[in-house]
Amino acid sequence: MADIFDVVSDGTRRRLLRVLLDRSRRGGDVSVGEIVTELDLSQPTVSKHLKVLRDHGLVAVREEGQHRYYRIDAEPLAEVEEWLAPFRGIRPALGRVPSVDANAPTIAPAPVEPSAAWAVATASAEAAGRAAASIAHVVQSGVSRWQTGVDVIERRVEAGYRRTAENVARLRERLPFD
Repeated sequence: MADIFDVVSDGTRRRLLRVLLDRSRRGGDVSVGEIVTELDLSQPTVSKHLKVLRDHGLVAVREEGQHRYYRIDAEPLAEVEEWLAPFRGIRPALGRVPSVDANAPTIAPAPVEPSAAWAVATASAEAAGRAAASIAHVVQSGVSRWQTGVDVIERRVEAGYRRTAENVARLRERLPFD
């Protein structure tokens, strides 16, 4: 099962969480149809992402007849919050970038619009999520190949033991003494 970081690394799921957050601030649940309309996605796509969010406890669902209404449950995001906490002070408060040489002049970064910063953060999160998924796939493939190799070796060792036991039994039959 994916961890919370894999779940929130997907841009569609983050957009979906944003819709649920906005609605919860206004005091209500959101139907699947409303999410489909707001995000301009297909119903199967929204349902697939809601299932992932539901499986990880990020959303709660209320059923009324054939309709389902969702609301955000931010409790599982505490793990992400804890992980991010040490990084909160990295951005220099006065717009100054720390220098390696104390005597060297500091460089003031260009002002960044909040929406541009959000876009960069979002793109970075998506790239990190894709990289993590790629690494996980490589590791799983490697483990699978390794396990296959171990299985082959075990079968060969067992066959070798069997042949050795058979050869010992044949030799004992040929020997004139017990």
